[in-house]
Amino acid sequence: MAAAAACVGVERVAARRPRAGAQRTRAAGRTPGRRRAAARAQAMVTTADAAVAIPAHPTFDLSACVRAALDEDAGDLGDVTTLSTIPEGRRARARFLAKDDGTLAGVGVANEVARLVDDRLEVSWSARDGDRVSKGQVLGEWEGSARSILVAERVALNFLQRMSGIASAASALAERAAPAVVLDTRKTAPGLRVLDKWAVEIGGAKNHRIGLFDYLMIKDNHIAAAGGIREALSNADAYLSERGLDLLIEVEARTMEEVDEVIALYKDHPRVSRVMLDNMVVRDPSLPGGADVSLLAAALERLRDAGCTLETEASGNVTLETAAAIGATGVDFMSVGALTHSVAALDISLNVVLEED
Repeated sequence: MAAAAACVGVERVAARRPRAGAQRTRAAGRTPGRRRAAARAQAMVTTADAAVAIPAHPTFDLSACVRAALDEDAGDLGDVTTLSTIPEGRRARARFLAKDDGTLAGVGVANEVARLVDDRLEVSWSARDGDRVSKGQVLGEWEGSARSILVAERVALNFLQRMSGIASAASALAERAAPAVVLDTRKTAPGLRVLDKWAVEIGGAKNHRIGLFDYLMIKDNHIAAAGGIREALSNADAYLSERGLDLLIEVEARTMEEVDEVIALYKDHPRVSRVMLDNMVVRDPSLPGGADVSLLAAALERLRDAGCTLETEASGNVTLETAAAIGATGVDFMSVGALTHSVAALDISLNVVLEED
């Protein structure tokens, strides 16, 4: 992208926000060339910056997500503190510093923040997404306009800290749960679904469905509203067949009776690929592994004895303390909402140093 195009972004974020209509025009791009440039920028994030590709989503646009965060921060006047205290043309360096141990994630998003604020900022990283980082470690550096660095600072850190917190939690859980695979859920921050799930993958866990559109999960409320598991499966098959949709189905079982019903029905519904065994783990700190997994183990044994070929997923009461005991049952997957709904951010700072003339 040309420097002139970048300057438009800097003026909007750091100095003065244009009227809403003009801003939407700029965000959308006035020409096919601008749109192609934005597409190239996102492609660069998924390749050069990332060891793990950003999850595919039909409506997500990384640049739009980052731009919304910058606009939210700038409001209608821009960064009045920076504009009033920092001379125009002042240059600086800023170093990203880990203030705790963890797994780094969000480098590509931080790069997009820098690009949208000022594409003349020089960006370098000594750590990559997925790297284990230590307290006190320098992760990367920005160099360029002091104003641009200060405008971009908080938004970049917000993305980096949240994504690194998720990646750190995912890494710890994935290690503890093996050989079972840890999955995330849809319990993500509104508007940040793709980035939350990207961080999960960077940390070494895996994505469950991205949204409501790419996989059928027939859960308790669907079963209740449909009139039962049999009715829900029949209705789902008819819907998918009528529309020519090639999607897999997961069905929830909360009791041994429902496990038996799934066993009796799944062969008549070839799209069913997995059974979720929900709330069959009871936390009990007095037990080895911190949980009573006897009901889950019994359900898995029932499925195996019946020759059931479905994948199995445990849900409910999966924590760092209970993951090993759950994984030892032989379940294939365990899903963990806490990975994204109550994440603790990894502490990362950005320290600015004035460049000497």
